[in-house]
Amino acid sequence: MKRSLFGRLWPNATAVVLFIGFVFPVYWMFATAFKPTGDIISEDPVWFPTDVTFEHFKTATGVDHFWTYVTNSLTVTILAVVFSLIIALAGSFALARMRFKGRRGFIIGFMLAQMAPWEVMIIAMYMIVRDASMLNSLVPLTLFYMMMILPFTILTLRGFVAAVPQELEEAAMVDGCTRVQAFRRVILPLLAPGLMSTSLFGFITAWNEFALVLILNKEAESQTLPLWLSSFRSAFGDDWGATMAASSLFAIPILILFVFLQRKAVSGLTAGAVKG
Repeated sequence: MKRSLFGRLWPNATAVVLFIGFVFPVYWMFATAFKPTGDIISEDPVWFPTDVTFEHFKTATGVDHFWTYVTNSLTVTILAVVFSLIIALAGSFALARMRFKGRRGFIIGFMLAQMAPWEVMIIAMYMIVRDASMLNSLVPLTLFYMMMILPFTILTLRGFVAAVPQELEEAAMVDGCTRVQAFRRVILPLLAPGLMSTSLFGFITAWNEFALVLILNKEAESQTLPLWLSSFRSAFGDDWGATMAASSLFAIPILILFVFLQRKAVSGLTAGAVKG
């Protein structure tokens, strides 16, 4: 009896500890954003903000070119995710349905591309963009972000395409659909969980990327929100209130997207990882 109780207790206790460990930094970030400066720099930590203030948010959004940063981030991220999904749909269908010479090596190559850190290519990326006279442009960022998330997107969607019975596609073609119509009307609706999970992963990857935009885009008019987060540091120290407010604003789109896509994203990641 005691052993059975302990067997049920320790996994729950471990889960609670891990939950607190992961959630507390997020809570501290949001709580600090609403604290007065005196409470932030106080030697005695203020666990719960009592005098709520929005001054830090005004400071964060009052930075020059703030709305330009927002527009650039949304533009680059959304375009990179959309383009990667379009290419990945065709690529995953080919890998799942077609048999051709070198297919296995092609898949292994995608896996290696997913595991390799893209930072090793940052010098080559810079030289290519510089020689093309496209520094301080959003076009290279969009293309590079798309290439960063494309291997994961293709591998995940491949599992979903392989899980759809080929007989459904053949039945649609017998009923008069072309291959493209069968894909659009039969297979594509069944790929919704995979599309949700991969789009969420791609959005987070492109939204958070910092190093590449720092190297390629030196002008404020072509920079994105990750660089905006670094604008609250001066020779006199860090403005922690504004930094936490900016970090909270930066995290809100991802939190909202995750809340809406959570169920489909979790099922998509697990299903795409084991099927095919």
